[in-house]
Amino acid sequence: MMQVLVAGSTGNTGQRLVRELHERGLKPVAMVRESSDTSGLPEGVAQRQADLTDLSDDITEGCDVVVFAAGSGGDTSAEMTDKVDRDGAKKLIDLSVANGVRRFVMLSSIGAGDPDPDHELGHYLQAKHEADEHLKATDLEYAILRPVALTDESGTGEVRLGENVDPKGEAARGDVAKLLADAAESPEWVGKVLHMESVG
Repeated sequence: MMQVLVAGSTGNTGQRLVRELHERGLKPVAMVRESSDTSGLPEGVAQRQADLTDLSDDITEGCDVVVFAAGSGGDTSAEMTDKVDRDGAKKLIDLSVANGVRRFVMLSSIGAGDPDPDHELGHYLQAKHEADEHLKATDLEYAILRPVALTDESGTGEVRLGENVDPKGEAARGDVAKLLADAAESPEWVGKVLHMESVG
């Protein structure tokens, strides 16, 4: 059974992803902080305590796939954004390489490919950009999903991927979670960097 470590497992998208993986018969491992509210996770799902700002070397041990679905949030300081979205992601990537993980799936953001320093999220997008580039430079199988603005909707499964995505559109977290699960499982996602929006 494929073991999938989920960073950001107690977040709005992460909880949906853990449930999706669980329902597909995979073996999600929820990476949780000591202070995390784990009540939204499916019963019986394995947990590993960790903090993206201080990762232990064995956090990715025994995992086939790692999904980075974490985020410092839009209201955090530039310093925390760097610690979580850039440095935490890069460290998790390095530990995935070191521990023989096969695939790494990155939840990124539209605009991270070519971050605009004048954008209101410019610092965040730069952090995501650096993490994405770090991942692409490894030998890991990778998939990078770059959704537009996230909503807390479940979604319909109707999505648009690629260059025709409306940058001002919306992406339902439920749709994002399903796509991240697809990317964890399917060989068709390997090496892909895709923009995404919900259209249903």
